[in-house]
Amino acid sequence: MIDNGVGPQPVRCKKRPAAAWLLPGLLAAGIFLCPGMARGKTFLLNTSSTYPLSTPEGNGSLDLIIREAFRRIGMDVKIVRVPSERGLVDADRGIDDGDFVRVAGLEKMYPNLVRVPEPICDFEFTVFTKDLSIRINGWRSLKPYNVGIITGWNILERNITGTRSLTEVGDANALFELLAHGRVDLVVFDRVEGDAVIKKLGLSEIIALKPYLSKQGMYLYLNRRYAGLAPRLAAALLEMKRNGDMQRLTRSAAGRKQG
Repeated sequence: MIDNGVGPQPVRCKKRPAAAWLLPGLLAAGIFLCPGMARGKTFLLNTSSTYPLSTPEGNGSLDLIIREAFRRIGMDVKIVRVPSERGLVDADRGIDDGDFVRVAGLEKMYPNLVRVPEPICDFEFTVFTKDLSIRINGWRSLKPYNVGIITGWNILERNITGTRSLTEVGDANALFELLAHGRVDLVVFDRVEGDAVIKKLGLSEIIALKPYLSKQGMYLYLNRRYAGLAPRLAAALLEMKRNGDMQRLTRSAAGRKQG
């Protein structure tokens, strides 16, 4: 010890605010953050959706709708594009703060996800093919065929079983290239996005069959840390539907050319 001639000095311990030591324990215990604690945060949401629903530039219809819903509760959003299966895992682990656009019920498989209970759009899960002789009447009618889907689309993985073969790929372009090159008899995808992919890739020989297999409301999911925000976002989305803002944003995005 160095003697500075002034004798021993008292040791002063800096007292930490209670929140500084409580917060890690609360999170470890799985206690959700209240909306006030999230204020000022930029939310990181992921999606695998494609034009016209989501674009790299962030001007797809769902990009605009979700950004506006968050704005109405006083928050900013950053949207990143990831493969479908990875998006669910990253949101469930808290790497990202949420994921869109998904069918209902995924919280049963991913316990760290909370569904915002107001749909942001509907999907028509549709068969696309080059073979005009194919007739579709429900999921069971797919069994005789070689089928292609995107990995991570849970509703398709659950309902498409017992087919001649099932090929899974990572994105929409790869899915329709698979069909274009005759590696599968048909693919199942959202009708709106599928029509856009066909136009983008110039695959005029591919058609969408009617009727669609299933029509489902599609949702935004949050990591459970932000469960308290789900009712506020649902209320914002509902109000956007009632006053016509959601339809206006959808038309605005539809007017933009595909990049």
